[in-house]
Amino acid sequence: MTWPEPSAEHVCVDDGHGTVRVRAWTDLHPKVHNHEGRGSRGPLPIVVGTLVLVEVERLPRGERRRKPRVLWLWWHGPEGTQPDLDLVWRSYVRRFDLEHTFRFLKQSMGWTSPRVRHPEQADRWTWLVLAAYTQLRLARARVADLRLPWERRYDAGRLTPLRVHRVVSSLLVELGTPAKAPKPCGRSPGRPKGSLSGRAKRYPALKKSA
Repeated sequence: MTWPEPSAEHVCVDDGHGTVRVRAWTDLHPKVHNHEGRGSRGPLPIVVGTLVLVEVERLPRGERRRKPRVLWLWWHGPEGTQPDLDLVWRSYVRRFDLEHTFRFLKQSMGWTSPRVRHPEQADRWTWLVLAAYTQLRLARARVADLRLPWERRYDAGRLTPLRVHRVVSSLLVELGTPAKAPKPCGRSPGRPKGSLSGRAKRYPALKKSA
């Protein structure tokens, strides 16, 4: 079986992947079948999109032992629009960086640990976590690497946020803090007798659409 001529083609040279060739075939749609045993048991809608094929010369440093494979992507947008082929493949490559960042923010920075009551509190906490993450990125060149025996060596200033997070406490001791020392206080009087705080405001749960 031979492929038809692509509707669009893009070729560029990237530092990590070498020569990158991207081809696209427009006005295509997946095979549509009636799933009588599951789902709505009705005909599925026909979604017209663009099939994208990405071929790279090599993989980035650290993965060059593996042979690069072809990458098939599916793009769907507003009717009458065409995808930017250079933006499509670069966005997919950046997806891995975003996934690792989200996992680090959740596991190491406590992004999802607080059980806040109001959406505004969640927004403020997210900005605080991002500010702390930025500080880790800026501190890469100022801390020593605390490498475990099985971990890869990195050049100065190229440490990952996780490696910086291990030793950033030593840097904070040297920098100090602009905050004043905490003042001792006595026992809190608590709420006035007979006061009622009322029920907390409820928010609807967010659910993913089918």
